[in-house]
Amino acid sequence: MNEYGFRAAEASVAQLGLKDVEAAYWNLNPSELVEECIIRGEGVLSDMGALAIDTGEFTGRSPKDKFVVYDENTKDNVWWGDVNNRFEADKFDTLHNRMLAYLGGKEIWVRDAYACADPSYRINIRVVNEYPWSNLFANNLFLRPSHQEILNFKHDWVILNAPGFKADPAIDGTRQHNFAIIHFTKKMILIGGTGYTGEIKKSIFAVLNYILPHEKKVLSMHCSANIGKDGDTAIFFGLSGTGKTTLSADPNRKLIGDDEHGWSDKGVFNFEGGCYAKCVDLTAEKEPQIFNAIKFGSLLENINFFDNSTTVDYGNIAKTENTRVSYPSHFIDNAVNPAVGDIPKNIFFLTCDAFGVLPPISKLTNGQAMYNFISGYTAKVAGTEMGITEPTTTFSACFGKAFLPLHPTKYAELLGEKLKKHKVNVWLLNTGWVGGSYGVGSRIKLSYTRALITAALNGELDKAEYGQTRFFQLAYPKTCSNVPAELLDPRNTWVDKNAYDEKAKNLAEQFIKNFGQYANAANDEILAAAPKVEVTA
Repeated sequence: MNEYGFRAAEASVAQLGLKDVEAAYWNLNPSELVEECIIRGEGVLSDMGALAIDTGEFTGRSPKDKFVVYDENTKDNVWWGDVNNRFEADKFDTLHNRMLAYLGGKEIWVRDAYACADPSYRINIRVVNEYPWSNLFANNLFLRPSHQEILNFKHDWVILNAPGFKADPAIDGTRQHNFAIIHFTKKMILIGGTGYTGEIKKSIFAVLNYILPHEKKVLSMHCSANIGKDGDTAIFFGLSGTGKTTLSADPNRKLIGDDEHGWSDKGVFNFEGGCYAKCVDLTAEKEPQIFNAIKFGSLLENINFFDNSTTVDYGNIAKTENTRVSYPSHFIDNAVNPAVGDIPKNIFFLTCDAFGVLPPISKLTNGQAMYNFISGYTAKVAGTEMGITEPTTTFSACFGKAFLPLHPTKYAELLGEKLKKHKVNVWLLNTGWVGGSYGVGSRIKLSYTRALITAALNGELDKAEYGQTRFFQLAYPKTCSNVPAELLDPRNTWVDKNAYDEKAKNLAEQFIKNFGQYANAANDEILAAAPKVEVTA
């Protein structure tokens, strides 16, 4: 092993509070980690060279078991409630000590990494894992220090990750045996009882969602970002199924990142050093960048193979629909390094409107941008989840409600300040249905959506004539190159105009109802951008 690959340095381990560990494997490279997993029977190689593992009982995040320590630093700042569950500081200390005792006598895997590609906001992270494949995930997803940086590494935050440790709610104060707990004062994260690696990634995202807006006035964002040939930066927000990954993966633009970014006074920067992509129904034709990144060094989670082979059956969801792969950013051919870009010129809010109400594209005012940012709307359709038989509205504040330590209006107001300062175009892009709701109309063609994005990016839509929808008061272009004009006004695509009005009014009412939970903390500009529903006598 290399000079920093293996260290049984008792002093270094003791600094983390760990005693009597059998061995501490420090910053092993992917080849060494893969070898350890195979030797231990914890994973197998696919025919493409990727390591395939199972995460065990949990194949996704467990939001109800995510906690934040309640203390003097957090009590008046954190958005307490369903998203941020309170955890007492003394219970954290007890649980921490029990985890340290659990890891005593075991081999552990330690990784030094960092988050934030902009050095001005970098935080150094020391990750301690019970399993080598969890350590491989940390290597893939976080930014990787140079050899010299590792030799002089000092951590800001520690993540203690022990999937095999199960909490006792009666002793530890957890809801059940699994947990992910952030202590902002001690700069420590405890993750136990779950092998799902996404908990590691999202815990640091939550940390940055607190530190950057609250302390640095940097907007943290759950989005993808890319750069054009002229250096123009574009940002894409969107919930699952809206096309965020597909539309940001443009062969004519370079990728900054696919999931988590910050927006400072200098520009946009990626938080991460890799990607964590869904694999369900993956094909080389639909998602060539992801498909080609699944090779040696990548980590496949909870997939199934075709019988009597090591070829992945991406359509097999017997274990979970949430099959995943993680890989470092340089596995993507057009990824930029360092992963930074200028101040964005265009921002796209993606929504899959299965009701067929919203225009294929509309230009938002600053107030509408903040309102729609807080709303974070999309619609799920039949077949996407068990029990869904017709379109269902989904709202997730700031397109990432589950990861927000602060109140959503804090992020929206910071967004509004940046939009005004830099005069950024914000577009609401409907990748869903036209001509009627799901089951009646049809989903807008991907080629049309790409043409609309191109027209927004190249400035064509800045010169277009605009109309306005009734209830949402959205400004939509009346013409766009390579898109039929009759598709741009959603009402005109419906045969039954009264049916459109009824569906649009209903969706507007759902927006208003959802926003009620945030209204008390929203400013006047945001409130004025709400849909307008006429009251009839």
